[in-house]
Amino acid sequence: MLPDTVRYAAIMLAAGIGIPILAALNAQLGGRIGSPAAAATVLFVVAFLGTAAVLVLTGSTAALARLPGQPGHLFLAGLLVAFYVLSITWIAPRFGVGNAVFFVLLGQLISAALIDHFGLMAALPKPISWTRAAGIALMAAGVLLTQRA
Repeated sequence: MLPDTVRYAAIMLAAGIGIPILAALNAQLGGRIGSPAAAATVLFVVAFLGTAAVLVLTGSTAALARLPGQPGHLFLAGLLVAFYVLSITWIAPRFGVGNAVFFVLLGQLISAALIDHFGLMAALPKPISWTRAAGIALMAAGVLLTQRA
């Protein structure tokens, strides 16, 4: 494997590890304060402060001036993140973190395959071959097996 590939894979593995931890922590906070929406708001304030610090530390603040010229649909990503955080914060304590994340992963597998297959949103087109479909099905089965009692 190329060094960049290993580094990118490690970062994304860490991001994946963080998703169930995020779900469990925010679900617990929502339960303790009695409001999943309030817990999600706190999460976004902390996330904003963290990303703002990275923006300043990397000297990337000039990029903010280019925001007004961007297509409006690109800002829908923020609503998708809000939907994810609100739904996982509310659902995880009722459905289980593992079950909630299982369906998130299944949705990610399906969505990523379709985005790649059709080259949507400027993604590098990667058609769904029988081999790739079998691999996705195997991954989905593996995720399902982790949730069986």
